[in-house]
Amino acid sequence: MPDNKLYYGDNLPILRNYIKDESVDLIYLDPPFNSKANYNVLFKEPTGEQSQAQITAFEDTWHWTEETERTFQEIIDTAPPAVVEMMISFRKFVGINDMMGYLTMMTIRLLELKRVLKDKGSIYLHCDPTASHYLKIVLDTIFGIRMFRNELIWQRTQVAKRQSGFFGKVHDVILFYTKSEKAVFNEQFTPYKESYISSHYNKIEPETERRYGLWDLTQTGQGVERKFGDRVLNPPTGKHWIYTQENIDKLLDEGRIVFTKTGMPRLKRYLEQGKGEYVQDIWTDIFDINAVARERLGYPTQKPISLLERIIKTSSHQGHIVLDPFCGCGTTITASEQLKRKWIGIDITHLAINLIKWRLKDMFGLYPKKDYEIIGEPEDLTGARELASQNRYQFQWWALSLINARPYQDKKMGSDTGIDGLLYFQDEKDKIQRAIVQVKSGHVSVTQIRDLGHVMDREKAEIGIFITLEEPTKPMLKEAVQKGFYKSITGAQYPKIQIKTIEELLKDNRLNIPSRHLSHKVAEPSSKKASQIRMDF
Repeated sequence: MPDNKLYYGDNLPILRNYIKDESVDLIYLDPPFNSKANYNVLFKEPTGEQSQAQITAFEDTWHWTEETERTFQEIIDTAPPAVVEMMISFRKFVGINDMMGYLTMMTIRLLELKRVLKDKGSIYLHCDPTASHYLKIVLDTIFGIRMFRNELIWQRTQVAKRQSGFFGKVHDVILFYTKSEKAVFNEQFTPYKESYISSHYNKIEPETERRYGLWDLTQTGQGVERKFGDRVLNPPTGKHWIYTQENIDKLLDEGRIVFTKTGMPRLKRYLEQGKGEYVQDIWTDIFDINAVARERLGYPTQKPISLLERIIKTSSHQGHIVLDPFCGCGTTITASEQLKRKWIGIDITHLAINLIKWRLKDMFGLYPKKDYEIIGEPEDLTGARELASQNRYQFQWWALSLINARPYQDKKMGSDTGIDGLLYFQDEKDKIQRAIVQVKSGHVSVTQIRDLGHVMDREKAEIGIFITLEEPTKPMLKEAVQKGFYKSITGAQYPKIQIKTIEELLKDNRLNIPSRHLSHKVAEPSSKKASQIRMDF
């Protein structure tokens, strides 16, 4: 069984049913911020132009509902006393509203996340100032005030849109807590800035031309004398020598201690010996993904992989398990794979799960079942019917993923265009063509095949693919055949309308279309697979 796992569904029951106590080394979560916005996945055409197609990935809005009331009561009945008191106080202070709904949703999940975190583990909660002050209180109460490590300020952009009445908003907050005092922490460094090199490494050794600087050998706190060759020196008042006598003798032998004109010993440090500037709690060197970046997949709230790499390097080692319970398009997953960590991802939409699947394939050549396990996706016809009965949009996204097709216009966002998905293919050089995809989870009839033909004519699409949960009727099959064939420049012929059942696709998802398929905007390959040729669209 593969070590790495991807779960589809609500992260609360998944945490409770699948993730064992103290089994995770690092948790990063980037939950919805309660900004009351709908976030859409924006696609680009293979030509590079912005597509009109967009899909609502999630609604960043939490409401107080009957389910929220039940969750609140569960916290009151089962949570530690301090958490109960906190939630009662929140309810009095915040009131019964969307923010209280958000805090209730987060609290019940953070309790579970603490349970699954190892004793040496860490948690990073990514948020913005909308609710960060409330979430810090929640984390203080659940993990303990002493386990607070940092409020990291990530400056995601240098320039914000001009606002009326307040300053530009250019940062997010990442709240960093640990399970215990024994948590893993690996210091991180960034390359020295030129100004720092000029001011701190401002000397050149004549015989070697190596750049170096002189550094203080004392720190605050009164200490004892040390012997520097034939000199016995006391540290200045209120200071102590930072090295033992043994280390001072070694540094003297190496020529690493230099005496100033006043007779004060200083440490000689060469530029190449420095690790770089120590990373502090304000991060200004990692910027959000711009509109034309190769890394950009079009998923809302996608974070730069360098941000996750810094967090993962800081608080884990190779082979450790990293969990992201709101994994979205999978940046935490891909960063963990890149850094040789094991990973667990959870998301509530098949749209996100599908993007992660294609991202793992594009970047690392990884495939479900062989390299990682997906839990929650339908594996047979019974599971497909169950998903269709629960949520037809999730069923549609999942069905499109079976043939690697891109979702099209969300029905919730406008009129029905007759297009559920698009599959691009390239039959001849510099000419990209489209296949229209329709997905049906209920009763089907010959009328729908005729309608697909009309949509193909309107959109000037060469091929139409009709995916159905139910078996097609004989009139449907006859109508599809009568549409004729698309003739490739190679001379091969492909049915213009192809009907595929879910049962067929679960057994064999190959389509009868020209072999060069173009669907999702592909992720930039990992260095491990960098020789593969990619098209950026």
